[in-house]
Amino acid sequence: MKKARGFLGLFGAVMGAVGAVSGLKAAREKKDKLALANAVASIAVAITGAALAVRALRKDELA
Repeated sequence: MKKARGFLGLFGAVMGAVGAVSGLKAAREKKDKLALANAVASIAVAITGAALAVRALRKDELA
């Protein structure tokens, strides 16, 4: 069960990163600095979420 939760967390982080990159492209096209800042922060959140999911999967393997 923990492994499935880790994979779901990883999938969610990847999907969040896809959405954030899409937002980044749109913000660059519109030259909207606030939207650009939001997209960069969203990418950071996605990276952190992916790192947490990978750590959870690794801990599950070692246990």
